[in-house]
Amino acid sequence: MPEPASSLPQPEPNEKLVKIFDTEQENEAIVVQGLLESAGIDCDLRSIDAVQSVYPGVGGTLLLVREEDAPEAEKIIEAYRNLPPLDDETADITR
Repeated sequence: MPEPASSLPQPEPNEKLVKIFDTEQENEAIVVQGLLESAGIDCDLRSIDAVQSVYPGVGGTLLLVREEDAPEAEKIIEAYRNLPPLDDETADITR
């Protein structure tokens, strides 16, 4: 039987969050979110939607982290950005 929602840990409502990553590609944001969470850094993924006929090119996805986690998150994101891009040849898995 699931536990009542009140017994689950709740975020601190006055906690300062900072934007650590933004992208137009939601898939990329999900990958970075996974990297951060695997390092023990909680993050909040937010979508920014705008009416494209009014605000063309505005929108995307951003990640927010606690202010105290930002330095470590920046290091992880920098390492991710420095990875070489995958192409069809490097994506093949050898057995």
